[in-house]
Amino acid sequence: MFQRTILRQAQAARSLLSTRSTTTAPLAVRRTSQLQPQSLRPLARFPAARSYSTENKSEETKPEEKKENGAAETDDVASKLEKKEKEVVDLKDKYVRSVADFLNLQERTKRDMDNARNFAIQRFAVDLLDSIDNFDRALLAVPEAKLTSDSPEHKDIKDLVSGLKMTQNILMNALKKHGLERFDPSDPAEDGSAQKFDPNRHEATFMAPSPDKQDGDVMYTQSKGFTLNGRVLRAAKVGVVKNA
Repeated sequence: MFQRTILRQAQAARSLLSTRSTTTAPLAVRRTSQLQPQSLRPLARFPAARSYSTENKSEETKPEEKKENGAAETDDVASKLEKKEKEVVDLKDKYVRSVADFLNLQERTKRDMDNARNFAIQRFAVDLLDSIDNFDRALLAVPEAKLTSDSPEHKDIKDLVSGLKMTQNILMNALKKHGLERFDPSDPAEDGSAQKFDPNRHEATFMAPSPDKQDGDVMYTQSKGFTLNGRVLRAAKVGVVKNA
């Protein structure tokens, strides 16, 4: 009896499950049949999604504000352009000054080199001036009468004087090649008149009257002057006329 009751309950449960499956199956088929055509539609048929701004239209920039912003940007650009132009002018001025300084440096360096080359023998020439003066003193020590005399006993003196003059001329020509020249203020000027006293070239040792000369004329040369490449190496010592 107990087994029969269990079998009956099992059969009842089976029948109940079979009835539920038959009632629910059409609904699932119906639902899938209704949903399937819509799910298979192409995506292009759906309308495109549009995005709208969430901001309020009243918050948009006004034309006046746009003009003010544009004017501010223009002023900013103009100030920057003016600043750059000033920098360009400043750099150009510095460049011009640098070029001028460099050219001046070149000229000064060249001038210094020329002076060093032209006046390199200045000290050596100064030391020779006394020796050159001694030639003049030796020649002046011989009386003029002995030089003009035809007496054979004065022949040796004449030969000595001529030898001294030749040596002096050779020495002066050698020094002249290196820019050292001698000038005599007692020599007449180009127009034949006496030379005037020049403080840049002459040194007055005394002043004396001379009726046949004008004031300021050189009347006597005590020692001749020398120049080295145009520069006065030693001023000539002279006597100057002063009649007043």
